[in-house]
Amino acid sequence: MSRAEVNWTGKPGTGALLASALRGWAHLRYEVTEEASPGVDSSRWSHTPELGIFHATTDAAGNIMVSEERIRWAYEKGAGDPAVVYQELSIALGEAWDEELEPFRYAAEGAPVRWLHQVI
Repeated sequence: MSRAEVNWTGKPGTGALLASALRGWAHLRYEVTEEASPGVDSSRWSHTPELGIFHATTDAAGNIMVSEERIRWAYEKGAGDPAVVYQELSIALGEAWDEELEPFRYAAEGAPVRWLHQVI
């Protein structure tokens, strides 16, 4: 396996174009983030071969912003069943994508590394 990280600059909407272009390579795991610009929210696209693509609007700290309508949908679909509400909010937050991509994030530049010099 290989891991790469690329910083990019472009006009608003470029993140969606990058994520769409990479989606054609179904075997890749990737994340594309686009910072906010005047009149445009920041976004993150996550993709895994098993789960497909996930998109979320994010705040300045990278937190996923779940809309009022998505929360209402979770309540309505749950119809009093907390497990269903929990599942719908988990989907809205992209938790499955985060779980699958987290091991790859640890390989980022500047991440702590423990070198093993002897294996028994």
